[in-house]
Amino acid sequence: WAVIDRPYSGNRNPSQFLRPPITMAEFSLIPTPHLSAGSLILPAMTMIVSVLGSGSRGNTTFIRTESTRILIDAGLSRKELSRRLASIGEDPNGVDVVLVTHEHNDHAAGLKTLVKDLSIRVFLTAGTRRAMRADDIPLNGSTLTDITPGITFRAGDAEITPFAVPHDASEPVAFSISSGGVRVTQLTDTGHIPDSVAEYLKAANLLILESNHDLEMLRVGPYPWSLKQRLMGRYGHLSNTGVAQFIREQFDGTASNLMLAHLSEKNNHPAVARQESLKAMRECGHKTSVTLTSQQEPTSPIRIS
Repeated sequence: WAVIDRPYSGNRNPSQFLRPPITMAEFSLIPTPHLSAGSLILPAMTMIVSVLGSGSRGNTTFIRTESTRILIDAGLSRKELSRRLASIGEDPNGVDVVLVTHEHNDHAAGLKTLVKDLSIRVFLTAGTRRAMRADDIPLNGSTLTDITPGITFRAGDAEITPFAVPHDASEPVAFSISSGGVRVTQLTDTGHIPDSVAEYLKAANLLILESNHDLEMLRVGPYPWSLKQRLMGRYGHLSNTGVAQFIREQFDGTASNLMLAHLSEKNNHPAVARQESLKAMRECGHKTSVTLTSQQEPTSPIRIS
């Protein structure tokens, strides 16, 4: 039964306001309301993220938007990259874009074979390009494009912002990637986090951040003093303590997940790194979860929407 839309005077029988259900013929005559473009309900965009490997023996992060497959760095061998992509259910040859943070081997050693086997777009700073002699790499349909820190560019449906970081390389950058209102930001290989860098870490749905070493483990560890000084320096690698300081002083709490990356196998322990970050999160009242990446295996894909 359907209710007839007319005023009730108070002295009528309520049954007067009822009529038999509308027939299909009558229903077809009801005008359809017009929806403007601004009122359309669009499906939520998603990004899939997996850190395929992170550490001194090779770094690569896989990010898939609705239509673009991106790698941050190419530090894994071609064979290992294919194995790890397949293990998370992705096409072993499914790469459209590679973003190179800097020229060090654990971030760029696999690039030469990758551009030979696949037709991909590679983005890197001019300093990184010179340092790794990228112009001498044979390209089989792939392209190399220079980028400038602080200047956003597009690759497929992704907006990518490289930003300068303090590390002992030629022109190192980190990357923030946005698509469909979702943002993933990754920062590794940085000696510290100045405010200029912390600005780029804001408003991320997922934040991947270096937590390289425990300061005390590094001090008493097996490395020569010169290497220890480099790692602890302002252009070296971020410690667990440095991550905790960032959380307490600069983190905006937006990210639903903080992934700790580039953990040293000799000067850190996953439980120690995670506990220090969790303690800082609790002190600040943040609800962000803290997870760990691995050198040996890819992380389970995270879907962000």
